[in-house]
Amino acid sequence: MSPCLENQQKRHLSIHEHESMTLLNHCGISVPKYKVAKTADEVYKIAQELAQTTGTSDVVIKAQVLAGGRGKGKFESGLKGGVKIVFSADEAKDIASQMLGQKIFTKQTGESGRMCNEVMVCERLYSRREYYFAIAMERAFEGPVLVASSQGGVNIEEVARENPNAIIKEPVDIMKGLQRDQAELVASGMGFSGNCVEQAADIVAKLYDLFIKHDATLIEINPMAEDASGKVFCMDCKINFDDNAAHRQKDIFAMQDWSQEDERDHRAAEAGLNYIGLDGTIGCLVNGAGLAMSTMDIIHVHGGAPANFLDVGGGATAKQVAEAFKLITSDTKVQAILVNIFGGIMRCDIIAQGIIDAASEMKITIPLVVRLQGTRVEDARALMFSSKVKILPCDNLDEAAKMVVKLANIVSLAKEADVNVKFTLPL
Repeated sequence: MSPCLENQQKRHLSIHEHESMTLLNHCGISVPKYKVAKTADEVYKIAQELAQTTGTSDVVIKAQVLAGGRGKGKFESGLKGGVKIVFSADEAKDIASQMLGQKIFTKQTGESGRMCNEVMVCERLYSRREYYFAIAMERAFEGPVLVASSQGGVNIEEVARENPNAIIKEPVDIMKGLQRDQAELVASGMGFSGNCVEQAADIVAKLYDLFIKHDATLIEINPMAEDASGKVFCMDCKINFDDNAAHRQKDIFAMQDWSQEDERDHRAAEAGLNYIGLDGTIGCLVNGAGLAMSTMDIIHVHGGAPANFLDVGGGATAKQVAEAFKLITSDTKVQAILVNIFGGIMRCDIIAQGIIDAASEMKITIPLVVRLQGTRVEDARALMFSSKVKILPCDNLDEAAKMVVKLANIVSLAKEADVNVKFTLPL
């Protein structure tokens, strides 16, 4: 794997827990009763309604944020934990008021945190035993695999590390589909017994159908629980979906909560760009994912660090190029920009004009190194040379990478010393 991409954001749609639970409900899978609230007053009302329905005032308040580790997270308000058991409607309201409109910080969110705009108010079920179950697309098995354990309700990564024998893996032939004996084998292996094996196997089969039907890449139930009456429930649910299936899963992708995402990701999606923010100082604008990764690698070879992965695709327009520049320059860490375009389907002169227009409109003051090859490249060079924009053209990618790394370092050092640097051509 490219060293640039080791910590990149995953490009799979993730939806909120309550949306995942709704999908489970629609498939006939047993889940706790729940409702979603956006205000503390709504939480109070829902808690009272659940008390009348369930016969107990105990409810569970769950912060709805797209980040793992919320149970051990901490809110700006000082509240610790994004999943709380409460014992009255008044307490539910109080706890919710400390979650809603507050950022939660977990191991996954980092220093930026995630805003909690909604909470899920659930009935409290009393688990007799808790198990772990998931379905994932696994390269090693060339398709879906069922992952299960008798140890649920805990961090499964720790279980796998400390007791790998506690993890069951059952590959599924995607052409044949999940067989009933496989579902029963997994249910028995998890530790279910008697009538619960059949219930659990039914749930496993329904989850697999959901996984295939909606182009999921992951369904994780932690825990799947057996209550005191012997009924099996999915107590928690996380589902990720393949972004490549957005065209045929429009209802699913309409659930995407952009308030939980980097604003730049939203802008990139609207412009039809593939963008991933990274931690470096060199903005990259490239066409083609393979060329983008190669560009980031060669920047690393010469001691630099990319600020982003940005693939404008094979048929980008001048408008998309302009939007790409806006995305790159909106990152205050960017000290220089490298454009690396191979014009096959895409004409280099159109890209060059887009670069010139964007740089002129935005009055880009940081160094801009451009390497163009392919269709109409001579016309592109003529456009860049005749423009008033300070573009540093370079035909060789290795030389372009060396140049942009040096320039980014110069700008960074100048800013640290509070010195204003201006570049004139030729360098």
